[in-house]
Amino acid sequence: MTDFVQAGELRVAFDREGQGPALVLMHGAEASRQMFAALVPHLTKHFTVISYDQRDCGDTQGPERAATLTDLANDAHQFIRAQGFKRTHVFGSSFGGRVAQALALLYPRSIDRLVLASTWPLPRPYEELCPDARRLAELRHGLPGTAQELATWFFPEDFLRQRSELRRVFANARPESARSARRAATVATTLENGVADIVAPTLVLAGELDRVVPPTVTLAMAGRIRGADAVLLPAIGHVAAMQAPEVLAHHIVRFLNPAGVKA
Repeated sequence: MTDFVQAGELRVAFDREGQGPALVLMHGAEASRQMFAALVPHLTKHFTVISYDQRDCGDTQGPERAATLTDLANDAHQFIRAQGFKRTHVFGSSFGGRVAQALALLYPRSIDRLVLASTWPLPRPYEELCPDARRLAELRHGLPGTAQELATWFFPEDFLRQRSELRRVFANARPESARSARRAATVATTLENGVADIVAPTLVLAGELDRVVPPTVTLAMAGRIRGADAVLLPAIGHVAAMQAPEVLAHHIVRFLNPAGVKA
């Protein structure tokens, strides 16, 4: 059963389970908190795990107007406060990593430790860093006919042979709507601040076979964040939370190291 909490102008849908230090999970551009369903069970013995639907995503309800990345960082800050915390650990995947970066830059005292996976650095736009951005956009606009090809951008072929149903998952994407158009416009926004200004202890994770965000783009962020760690995940594509949740959880637990517990 979905829980809701009022955070500013949003009625935010979220799931919360587990015990320990708070860990907030931030999903990707076209996803929802459901992308973390396989990951959460690997984290709940270490953390109070909180996943939520961002503005214009999933079950979250809010005003029907265009938003910016700054708005999403403000939403996250108010959501954390509404959960009863001043500070939490934060994990952001893909565009969720951009939201996490924005939160770390605009509200640095709200983050204990930061984990960024398969994402690209602020303030640079996706199209500037990812050479295949145009083809990816064409595949998205071509749905549902392009669903099987699009799946190969998010998951490696070997994994898709094991999980053939994921080849069709993009075919179930909802038709373009005013809500999805607002979301796309939000994803394209950025901040003036850059990733080099992040002060939270940070771990950067990249999938070796990621076609959506090249691993070199993600890993280069570690060189710009003071003291950041970086890990390349072998044979993993863009969505580690779904492809290899146990591996991803191992690195998250190791880095956050709650109460000295070893992964």
